[in-house]
Amino acid sequence: MTETYDASHITVLEGLQPVRERPAMYIGSTDARGLHHLVYEVVDNSIDEALAGYCTRIAVTINKDGSIAVEDNGRGIPVDRMEKNGKSALEVVLTVLHAGGKFDKATYQVSGGLHGVGVSVVNALSSWLEARVYREGNIYEMRFAQGKVLSAPSQREETWPELLTRYQAWYGEMAPLPADKPVPGDQQGDLRREFLSRCGSRMTGTRITFIPDKTIFETTQFDYDLLSHRLRELAFLNAGLTIIITDERTGDHVSYCYAGGLSEFVGYLNEGAECIHPAPIYICRKDEENKVELEVAMQYTTGYDEKIFSYVNSVNTREGGTHLEGFRSAITRAINIVAKRNGLIKENATITLRGEDVREGLTSVVSVKMASPQFEGQTKMRLGNSNVKGIADSLVYAALTEYFDENPKVLQAIVEKALSAAKAREAARNARELARRKSTLESAGLPGKLADCSERDPKKSEIYIVEGDSAGGSAKQGRDRKFQAILPLRGKILNVEKAGEHQILKNAEIQTLISAIGTGIGEKFEIDHARYHHIVIMTDADVDGAHIRTLLLTFFYRYMLRLIEAGYVYIAQPPLFSVMKGKEERYAYREEDMKRILSELGEKGVSVKRYKGLGEMNAQQLWDTTMNPEQRIFKQVTIEDAMEANEIFKTLMGKDVEARKDFIKRHAKEVTNLDI
Repeated sequence: MTETYDASHITVLEGLQPVRERPAMYIGSTDARGLHHLVYEVVDNSIDEALAGYCTRIAVTINKDGSIAVEDNGRGIPVDRMEKNGKSALEVVLTVLHAGGKFDKATYQVSGGLHGVGVSVVNALSSWLEARVYREGNIYEMRFAQGKVLSAPSQREETWPELLTRYQAWYGEMAPLPADKPVPGDQQGDLRREFLSRCGSRMTGTRITFIPDKTIFETTQFDYDLLSHRLRELAFLNAGLTIIITDERTGDHVSYCYAGGLSEFVGYLNEGAECIHPAPIYICRKDEENKVELEVAMQYTTGYDEKIFSYVNSVNTREGGTHLEGFRSAITRAINIVAKRNGLIKENATITLRGEDVREGLTSVVSVKMASPQFEGQTKMRLGNSNVKGIADSLVYAALTEYFDENPKVLQAIVEKALSAAKAREAARNARELARRKSTLESAGLPGKLADCSERDPKKSEIYIVEGDSAGGSAKQGRDRKFQAILPLRGKILNVEKAGEHQILKNAEIQTLISAIGTGIGEKFEIDHARYHHIVIMTDADVDGAHIRTLLLTFFYRYMLRLIEAGYVYIAQPPLFSVMKGKEERYAYREEDMKRILSELGEKGVSVKRYKGLGEMNAQQLWDTTMNPEQRIFKQVTIEDAMEANEIFKTLMGKDVEARKDFIKRHAKEVTNLDI
């Protein structure tokens, strides 16, 4: 290390180089999540064109060569030269951070691509990128490599056949000129000019094709299912917009378009659920002074969980924000006031409906469109505009009170459910108090026999949730007592997807789990109180073990979601096979690994043991294979798509048997290791 530190040591990264040096600052990560974030950045630009009223169709194509193309029929990125630097606007948009039309409120009233870094970041993190713009009957093209210009903008006229083909592809109809037979070459120019005079305003658009840089990303394989889920979500949020995704690797293709918008979205989310009122409540209100448009669809089910998804300018704000806070306060206020006014709740009633009561069983989508959203971070997880809370509160309150006055039967059904939830909440509070008095962490006896670790720093502490006393015994003997705690559970915990909180808190195993982790659950959850930052589910590698693992994950997802979001929840990967030859023992985690080991050792004098449970391993084997930080394999539980995760848990663990059967039939071929 040099002893001097002067101006010569200051590095200035030019152009897009900062993005390549620190990609996670711009896209969150360089794993699969960051990879797909590139696509979302490009699609968001097309969505902005739709929000501005200029785009009706977006097409995403995963190409066989690993590249991906996003094309829209918006206005097309400007290609004329900018006076300040003499460069094409297309080049500037793709090579300069914070360059774009999103800062000019006359161009985009609302925009998800607020920061103006999206497509330039995509360019920087791509091995190559090709931009094609359609404007005024011409095609403009540029190519880039790792964010640097490979070729200056080229221009050519779009031929008559090209124009006609593109028109039919975008609008799904015959052009207003004859096209049922070949047109002689000498007539094509005339047809082209006539066509452009009639339809030129509709023949604009942008196509961005890129392939991610393998030197930056951990994986460059696009996930069709992940992308299609996000695109379907965007189609719901933008009523009437058609979004198409095609995977040329497999031939998969789907087109999304929902005229009903958010109401159809809520209907989709509640498929298979029993609803207490037939149609979603739909709200669309504007605050003209602040240029905020609020759109809400909501519907109550007989279930216990609350499912609210929030968006700003079609960007998924997973962590909520001021728009969600305003919505929640409004529904609590509206239901209480109108219910009391209509005599459904007595003025002197002992039970007051709280927010958690009126939101039990609620499925809702809250979408805000506004001119100047203040997102927290480039990944836009939370809305920070303080004035939006009051705006959302007043708009929703006014709309709901009006709706309830016109639909008293719906109000009555909602209030009855909320009152039931309030009584259950009181029962749950009593159960919590009882559990606290009997807390096994504050007294001698411990249901579940937690063997705690001596480490008191949560960041360095681990807890293994294991099934049964046999596996628990091996884990306790094999662990490192300094930082590894063991919590054996007896049998299968309650399926929380089918139970209310008051029922959940009566379950002894769940009580033990809540006490051991220390965060509380639901509204009382405090992530800072987590006693361990590695919560490891360690179950047998069989059907029962998989079921227990799913029950635990359902519990964490519904009642301790922030543990998953913080990256605290893991799944241990014990080996499936032990392969012995003489004194040498090797472990295999997959059948393919076992076959490879057999071929390496030779099959004479070799014994293979298939582990059916953790209890079959002695303490040393369990430490060597599953608990030793130097050798173990963990899978971190993450949520890439909250909506899709919600659907899977509802389908697999909910009451709708037919939906579960359909899911199993649809995905049966994907199972590669079925243990019967």
